[in-house]
Amino acid sequence: MTAWEFTTKSSVGRLTANASFFCRVATHRMAGPSVHSRSASMAVYRSRFQWTKAACSLIPLTVRSSLTNTSEDIPHTDWTDSFPMWHGNTIYFTSDRGPEHHLNLYSYDVSSKQVEQLTHYAEWDVMWPSLGPDAVIFENAGYLYTYDFQSKQPKKVTIELPADRPAALKHWDNVGRLATDFDIAPDGKRAVFSARGDVFTVPAKEGSVRNVTRTPGIREQKVSWSPDGRWIAYVSDRTGEDEIYISPQDGLGKEQQITSGYKGFKFAPVWSPDSKKIAWGDKDINLWWIDITEKKPVKVDHDDYAEITNYNWSPDSKWLAYDKQSENNYAVVYLYSLPDQKSTAVTSSLNNSYDAVFDPEGKYLYFLSDRDFNEVLGNVDFEFANPKTTRVYIVTLKKDEQSPLGVQSDETEIKSKEPSPMIMDQDVATDPKGKKASKNDKNASEDDKDKGKDKDKDKDKKEKPVEVKIDLDGIQSRVVALPTDPAVIRTFAAGKGFLYYSTVAAQGLDGPLPGESTAVHAYDLKDRKEKTLIEGVERFALSFDGSKLLYEGEGGNPRAAHTYGIIDAKPAGEAKKVGDGVLSLNGMRAEIDPPQEWKNVFNEVWRQERDYFYEAEMNGVDWQKMHDKYAQLLPAVSDRYSLTYILGEMIGELSNSHTYVGGGDYPDLHPVNVGLLGVDYELDESSGRYRIKKIYPGENWNAELRSPLTEPGINVKEGDYLLAVNGQQLRAPQDPYQAFVNTGNETVTLTVNSKPSEDSSRNVVVKPINDEYNLRELNMINTNRKKVDDATGGKVGYVYLPDMGSPGLNEFVKQYFPQLRKQGLIIDIRYNGGGFVDELIFERLRRILAGMGSARNWQSGTVPSNVFNGPMVCLTNHYAASDGDLFSYMFKYYKLGPLIGERTWGGVRGIRGEFPLMDGGYITRPEFARYDLTSQWIVENRGVQPDIVVTNRPEQVVSGKDPQLDRAIEEVMKGIQANPKQLPPRPPALPPYPAGPS
Repeated sequence: MTAWEFTTKSSVGRLTANASFFCRVATHRMAGPSVHSRSASMAVYRSRFQWTKAACSLIPLTVRSSLTNTSEDIPHTDWTDSFPMWHGNTIYFTSDRGPEHHLNLYSYDVSSKQVEQLTHYAEWDVMWPSLGPDAVIFENAGYLYTYDFQSKQPKKVTIELPADRPAALKHWDNVGRLATDFDIAPDGKRAVFSARGDVFTVPAKEGSVRNVTRTPGIREQKVSWSPDGRWIAYVSDRTGEDEIYISPQDGLGKEQQITSGYKGFKFAPVWSPDSKKIAWGDKDINLWWIDITEKKPVKVDHDDYAEITNYNWSPDSKWLAYDKQSENNYAVVYLYSLPDQKSTAVTSSLNNSYDAVFDPEGKYLYFLSDRDFNEVLGNVDFEFANPKTTRVYIVTLKKDEQSPLGVQSDETEIKSKEPSPMIMDQDVATDPKGKKASKNDKNASEDDKDKGKDKDKDKDKKEKPVEVKIDLDGIQSRVVALPTDPAVIRTFAAGKGFLYYSTVAAQGLDGPLPGESTAVHAYDLKDRKEKTLIEGVERFALSFDGSKLLYEGEGGNPRAAHTYGIIDAKPAGEAKKVGDGVLSLNGMRAEIDPPQEWKNVFNEVWRQERDYFYEAEMNGVDWQKMHDKYAQLLPAVSDRYSLTYILGEMIGELSNSHTYVGGGDYPDLHPVNVGLLGVDYELDESSGRYRIKKIYPGENWNAELRSPLTEPGINVKEGDYLLAVNGQQLRAPQDPYQAFVNTGNETVTLTVNSKPSEDSSRNVVVKPINDEYNLRELNMINTNRKKVDDATGGKVGYVYLPDMGSPGLNEFVKQYFPQLRKQGLIIDIRYNGGGFVDELIFERLRRILAGMGSARNWQSGTVPSNVFNGPMVCLTNHYAASDGDLFSYMFKYYKLGPLIGERTWGGVRGIRGEFPLMDGGYITRPEFARYDLTSQWIVENRGVQPDIVVTNRPEQVVSGKDPQLDRAIEEVMKGIQANPKQLPPRPPALPPYPAGPS
């Protein structure tokens, strides 16, 4: 019986006759589902990864004989072959190799080796074929068809299946866990959230949760509460495109559409303090503002490099502060005058400055900037990093305004109101009651009246709105820094007399560095002191009056609601914790109409690709036609799984890499783990007991590479029998893995023995792991390194990079530097999962020896440090993907050595973070493309052709052979022999300097 193990690196396997035990059958590391011939002596399989309608599918269908230990590929093109099915002497499969370039049904005659196209669908793919005794049944355009082997014609199958479609029924749900953005009421008494397409307000203490919009199937998001408390602004797709709307905050009035006529995504609307205007950015990297009464948008600026997403109003609503990116990738802060319709740079492009906000009193502009450079040097390599560069900076808006951080001076207060005797003159006398007064009492009385009037004037002056005056001339020279430590700052806001900012720990690729925590800080400009306001918070919103702060605390479960709370903005006493002032989101209930929601998700996915795909021409695809084509299937969707399938098919029409679909409103499943020991089992047929065939050693000092049976004191060895788990006997036909269900990282008692009996057995206590892939990969690395070491007499090093992310960079550091003094180097990126760090690796690989450094008692070292001074080769294959593609390409481009193996995957269009869909799902948008110095697109849909093509056949892999690695050893040794590179020796000591002239 055939089985397929879907792990990080899958494999084809077989089940024993009684279907009790899965045994891996070595094919290749990315093997997908397999089918056998009737005699079970032959199998056909393909990779589990495939392209859709892209002329770069490199993986053929492979037929392997277990009798002769040979394999052959079904004749293959650069298109996709899938779904192999074996019937008699014929293998049926789907392929888009035909002129239609859609998946159709094909046959392959095992004897004649001929391929024949059987169907000719030009609009829809043949999907999910399944073999019957005399026909293949498949799906096309949402309908079932059979292909009869006798008539050789497809026939539509009509099925009437009454169904309740429970997943499509209307229902009510608590949507708090899907909150995507938030804001706080101007007085801090309520918070506003967008969740699952609706807008809710939640009371700080008393009152009920209000659903302001109540629009099933329409998505409102990016909420903002007006400073006067009356309105809530948000972005809605009611019209089919993103437009800005406002609704009364109590949900009782009529919604108003503010913008119209623009096709594209909008970023969060921001209210002006007078509650009459709104600013926003758009996907076309423009910044706009609009009067909510006149509804005529005004364009503020355009950025040539990135979206404008940071923009804030002056307290008099006459200025906008924003930042946009300059040519050197540094952001520059600008001030835009609404009356003058003119922008002025406040900062220089010599510094990265952003997130500008106005002082509520209109005296200052605050912003973040990366200007602190206390570089950190690496312990392994002589390289620097700058993890903490950011502080808050202040610019005075008027030339004669003193900085809030200006010079302070303690002065003595004069308590007596009487004039000093030293300055009395003839006009000052003593009245009959002994009081000193002017000779002219009438004038004194009038002066008192004038003072009273002045006090009234002062009162009137305080009640007048702030008018912001800005001296633009010389403004860049009036910048000062807040006297705090540089940090990693996330959220920033300004209140009257206080600045608020969240800081997080410096980030490594694997997460935050230990020893630091996330917190919101309040800086008191009067006392000039920083205080921690609340710990464990990164995102927050400050109320317009500056009295309250709404925070978001991370939830432990990604599908659970975050914790939100409202606290006083003025620090007092100990720092707050997440949970203080907590808000109850239990009342955030919305009516869910799944078919309408699915339609919304479908349309947004289509719009996301339309607006963010790397080129507007959409790879030549008529994108509106694709929308209309796949929208026909929406009425047949009965659950989120079906919708996800349609979304994947639609974006697959782009014939582009990195078009992924995931997430959404699925039932909450609670999978259990299976504890693993890091071993291979084999069945002793005679006793029905399981024997430990191989133990994969790890690095037990590393939690990611812990091997349970090799830990100190366990003393279990290869060849021992596993007799029982937690006292439960283990015998065939029970699968050994079944005994470890839900035991990952839990204490387990194993009964083991050197023979298949209880006699003299012993118990050991271990803690199984949840995933043993890392152990198996480590075994592969060590096996290959030993092979290279043995074959070259220790002259050649071996470095394996599993991806171009954190694991790959960590492995590079771990493996590369200890092997620097080898004479040659093999870099293996086969099966590389991609990422983004290839540039960092090439910074090291491309170093050129320029000289040597020496000291009296030390061995000489290279200049620059850590230079590899010998020939290199790089191994690649079909599964080197994304940044693995680019590494292969750049290795050839830099001429570091021969590239050996097979053509790479061929997908290099880059993506960034997802925009969550209404129900929490996501897709990816290929936004970033690569081209060369001759302005030609590179790699995508073509891959990288190696300099030396070598293929590892399945039968060679089964026999433990690796022709690709063998060729790499051969080539690097040729390089060593042809041009041996030794480090130059230390020169002889200098002779005495000649004596000077007499």
